[in-house]
Amino acid sequence: MTPTDVGAARVAPKVDLCLEPLPLLRSLSARQFQPFQTQEAADIAHLPAPLTSFIARAAEVDDVRRLIAVSRLVTLSGAGGAGKTRLAMDVACKMATGFADGACHVDLGSISHPHLVAATVAGALGLADQRGRAGMETVLRFVGDRQMLLLLDNCEHLLDGNAALVSALMRACPNMKVLATSREPIGVAGEVTWRVPSLSLIDEAVELFTERARLVRPAFSLTDTNRATVTEICRRLDGMPLAIELAAARVRVLSPTEVLDGLDDRFLLLTGGARAAAPRQQTLRASVDWSHALLSPPDHILDLLTMLIDKSLVVADDHQTYTRYRLLETVRQYGFEKLGESGEAEKVRNRHRDFYTLLAVLVDTPAQSGHKPGLMRALREMDNLRAAFAWSRESSSTEVALILASSLQQLWLAFGRASEGLAWFDAVLTDGEHHSDVASTVRARAFADRAVLHSWAMGTERADQAELALAIARECGDRGLLARALTARGIVAAHHGEPVQQYFGEVAELARAVGDRWRLSQILGWQANVGFLAGDPIATRAAAEEGGGVADAIGDRFVARQCRTWAAWAQTVTGDFAGATTQFGAAMDGTKADHDLIWWVLSVHCEAQAAVYQGDLAGAQAGLAEAMPAVAELGALWRGNSNGVAAVAALAAGDVAGADAASRAAWEELTPVPTHQHMHAFLLAEVALARGDLLAAGHWADESVSVVAGWHRVLSLTTRARVEMAGHEPDLADRDAHEALALAASLAANLGIPDVLECLAAIAGARGSHPRCARLFGAAESIRRRMGTVRFKVHDADHELSLQSARNVMGNNDFDEAFAEGCALSTRDAIAYAQRGKGQRKRPRTGWASLTPAERDVLRLVSDGLANKDIAKRLLVSPRTVQTHPTHVYTKLGLTSRVQLVQEASRRNDWSGAR
Repeated sequence: MTPTDVGAARVAPKVDLCLEPLPLLRSLSARQFQPFQTQEAADIAHLPAPLTSFIARAAEVDDVRRLIAVSRLVTLSGAGGAGKTRLAMDVACKMATGFADGACHVDLGSISHPHLVAATVAGALGLADQRGRAGMETVLRFVGDRQMLLLLDNCEHLLDGNAALVSALMRACPNMKVLATSREPIGVAGEVTWRVPSLSLIDEAVELFTERARLVRPAFSLTDTNRATVTEICRRLDGMPLAIELAAARVRVLSPTEVLDGLDDRFLLLTGGARAAAPRQQTLRASVDWSHALLSPPDHILDLLTMLIDKSLVVADDHQTYTRYRLLETVRQYGFEKLGESGEAEKVRNRHRDFYTLLAVLVDTPAQSGHKPGLMRALREMDNLRAAFAWSRESSSTEVALILASSLQQLWLAFGRASEGLAWFDAVLTDGEHHSDVASTVRARAFADRAVLHSWAMGTERADQAELALAIARECGDRGLLARALTARGIVAAHHGEPVQQYFGEVAELARAVGDRWRLSQILGWQANVGFLAGDPIATRAAAEEGGGVADAIGDRFVARQCRTWAAWAQTVTGDFAGATTQFGAAMDGTKADHDLIWWVLSVHCEAQAAVYQGDLAGAQAGLAEAMPAVAELGALWRGNSNGVAAVAALAAGDVAGADAASRAAWEELTPVPTHQHMHAFLLAEVALARGDLLAAGHWADESVSVVAGWHRVLSLTTRARVEMAGHEPDLADRDAHEALALAASLAANLGIPDVLECLAAIAGARGSHPRCARLFGAAESIRRRMGTVRFKVHDADHELSLQSARNVMGNNDFDEAFAEGCALSTRDAIAYAQRGKGQRKRPRTGWASLTPAERDVLRLVSDGLANKDIAKRLLVSPRTVQTHPTHVYTKLGLTSRVQLVQEASRRNDWSGAR
């Protein structure tokens, strides 16, 4: 055995940490004493202090340490500048004491030939060249059974050389562990790859920027003024440490705002890294160039994609059932530059546009069963669809741009993106120069779809584009286009308060004729929406139930949800809270999983309002709070509606200040949507009334009554009647209250009847009709109790005042008796009793229309077979009064007997006509 062999076989002392190969200052002969030189080199190795602080990535450090504890080879992968080296160094520092023979760092970034890998590792270990022995053999002999951690840094450009060395170490050195950094895996059996994530934007990235900025500008600090800008810089740079450090270095001469503006050309801005750093780390372009140079020509697309992921140029995001691929923004910009240099940019962008246009068209033409998968895929591909649309415009492909915008109509509506859809249409349709080459059917479809979106997002829209679309559709005979144009025209008409049946009736008949259940369900869903705008719960429920049934049959969950929401609203207004609760639950089922924010939010709002009427203020407020993040995302219309519900809840709680703030916010938010804005005007009147400002209350009440219809008009008329009573105008109040009652009765809007009856009770009390006052108050109380609703606290004081006034005049016994008589009335009888006190209208002298409300009530009960005394008891009048009514009716109808009267009443069976 030679002296060299003897030395090599000795057990060397512990290697603490070697970060750089150290020169051996020995005077003895290298040939005779090489092994002793190696030992001593290891003894004096040390860890140089880092030049800059390490931003703690505690979670990442712990993850890597756990992997090293159970694996012999761990590779930290990631894009250039992701912080692989600093993370690996920190892990090595923390784990070095856990290895009997320490840890050694080997930087391979400066070498360019695979056969130099082993020699570089030997040098880092302090092993001098040994004559007749290869570097690999030297390393293997030295490591032997030592327990140590080897950190191989920057392996990506020498994969073959690293793979050979690491494989040999794994086989020959059982106590050796390797921690490597590489932009792609080394490719050795047993290797565990761990991708280094970007820094957290919340704290780590911002902290890194701040600390590095202070190195070049000590006075720099993070403030409330610049925090958002610094956060956005870090977000734009994908949380990549190298990019953030280069950006922070620019704070020497630029403000954070100027740095952010400069990121549009980040490769020009992000230069000037530390001179001591490796060249590839001195500029962002050099970092990406390093990864780009590692690519080789692909044999197959899947192989290419795999290589791009392995080289950290493409990021693969795993989802439950699919994988999506994306580029970090820096890599994307670099790739875009390379595409431009290739001369194939136009060809590639055209292919991209055509592919995503086809995807959109397929979404627009679903099978007769559900189209949710297509919609969900389109939602995932929105960035690509936006890019396809932008290129269509840039390349003057106007027709393709319009086809894209129209084909995504269901996505715009289903996911609360109407404003974005409008922006797409407006961007093209306002540019008239390129319309000459667009097919008339494509242009008509765009006009129709834009009208629908504008009406949905903004509430009002001129009818001219919808009319033009309808004219083109009728001329060309395209049934599908005609259905869309009729739908658009009907929706626009609804928002203008015009009749809609001529449009919806025709399109529904058309859909039924061709068996297009998908189109039919959509039309019925829109009809239900129009019923809501008109405040008609009867029409709304009819359309919603039919549309929901069709949507369920074809698996269209979005339209089914829409229909159930409107059906629930209708049931709330009619006082069927149990049925409404069931519908709300069905409507909200699956909304979050389907990302169907619009119908989830709308259902939450409607359900919260129903809860308010039932006295569950806590439940209503909890629902509104839960929906707030989604409301903020959806925009002004939804914020306005949310504030409107909050104002109703505040009035119910007697919180006038809260109602004031919420109702004003609703009015402001809904300014672009006048249809919805005027529905909420009565809330401003209620607030002004509660504050005693009768002038403002009258203004807002008049504003609302002059525009709204149906249920919304019931609310507005009731509020105006209260204002008029407060202003000592009982005749005007009586007129509005009776109109509200008649309208509520015709719509089966039972929810509003107790409030109207209480208004009429107060009016009766003010006029001295105290028994009538007590009965109406009793009727209102009974109806509320049967429905399970409560009076809003903001009205309690006036109610108690009127109630106590009548009690004081009548005495307790008489008041209680009259109140009980009112409580005993059914809703129908209570309405009839209230309407008998209504003043006379101008009526014809003869015929059915000449009958007064009281005469109609008597006639109805006569036809039911009741005797005069029973009729009197039911109507709370005397038998003599009942006896006079048939006499008047005989004269007006030209009849001579009670039998004829019953026959005529049975034949007409009409008790809801004009009073």
